[in-house]
Amino acid sequence: MPKVKTHSGAAKRFKKTAAGYKHKHQHKSHILTKMTTKRKRQLRGTSILTAADSPRVDRMLRGL
Repeated sequence: MPKVKTHSGAAKRFKKTAAGYKHKHQHKSHILTKMTTKRKRQLRGTSILTAADSPRVDRMLRGL
């Protein structure tokens, strides 16, 4: 039986916590000059993944 491998892209993006998976907001990496200050401020920090997406991330991170 082969070893179960972790999806390396998901491992870099999600961290398991007691409340679920925390993740960084999208659209906050580059070309931020055209984005308003309000939008950039709202995308700061991390948030918890929605319950609908959690099973998919669970499957990708089952090797951890």
